[in-house]
Amino acid sequence: MRIDILCRPENGEKCKQVEYNVREALANAGVEAEVHLFRDRRKMIDNRVYVSPALLIDDHVRVAGRVPGVAEIEDMIAERPRFRRRLQKVA
Repeated sequence: MRIDILCRPENGEKCKQVEYNVREALANAGVEAEVHLFRDRRKMIDNRVYVSPALLIDDHVRVAGRVPGVAEIEDMIAERPRFRRRLQKVA
């Protein structure tokens, strides 16, 4: 699993809070994942995200414009297999 956090360079505190919440949720769920923090406007535009911070799980934007809570991130991680199956049916 790959988790990307996209932020503007000037949004330092919100980015750190999202990263902390993601790492806490992964520890609670017992899941291993790559967590990447990007402070790059170009990366945001490439992913069609215009508000920060944004949380991407496996290259899909799940939250943008706010800091998700630990419980909410745990729910996203838990529903990840179902979410991926739903996308495969559409494609």
